Amino acid sequence: MTLLEVKDLSSGYGAVPVLREVNLEVPQGTITAVLGANGAGKTTLLRTLTGLVKPTGGRVAFNGTDLRGCKVEDYVQRGIAHVPEGRGVVAELTVEENLRLGGLWRKDRADAKKATDEVYELFEPLARRRRSLGHQLSGGERQMLAVGRALIARPRLLLLDEPSLGLAPKVTAQIMALLRSLRDSTGLTVLLVEQNVRSALSIADQGVVMSLGRVVMTTDADRLRDDESLRHAYLGF
Repeated sequence: MTLLEVKDLSSGYGAVPVLREVNLEVPQGTITAVLGANGAGKTTLLRTLTGLVKPTGGRVAFNGTDLRGCKVEDYVQRGIAHVPEGRGVVAELTVEENLRLGGLWRKDRADAKKATDEVYELFEPLARRRRSLGHQLSGGERQMLAVGRALIARPRLLLLDEPSLGLAPKVTAQIMALLRSLRDSTGLTVLLVEQNVRSALSIADQGVVMSLGRVVMTTDADRLRDDESLRHAYLGF
């Protein structure tokens, strides 16, 4: 089943076009890695999918429902969570307060509390530092907090923008392993924008390569990872 369908999507900033007729399908319960050089349009794609950038053409459907006309705040309630580049942690709030933000809109307070407890189980460093302020955390802990806050909303689709940026290889491996575990154990669907191509392809089911605002290739992640000629042609290594 296709959970997210993007058809001929175009968008940009003012008069500057960035995305040009992007087509993309994300199957339910899979990890899709969006790859490409800086300036390819990857971040703009995620921002357009969550209403932060308004499309100038095309269509986005989530679970069969057209998202055109949705307010930004509606996306979370529909089951879409977005962790932007830079992690988005509120530096002046504690870990516990940051996590509480992820469940503010939820009416089921008991399940929101259960989801918070699950995040602490997933990320043991956060459990130990629940009363620490955001600015006191390491880069890896801030990334864990940003992902954890998104998970409290119990999304069906998680959009992640450069989760490994600035992190040590060991922490990057932990984040990637967590995403794979969530896919396998809960059926979470992930759309992952990542510069660390090898890490992304190690957990992804499919790879989408972008260049100059267009999708130039969509294929199985294994094929993209193992075929040297494809990597040279589309990813430069």
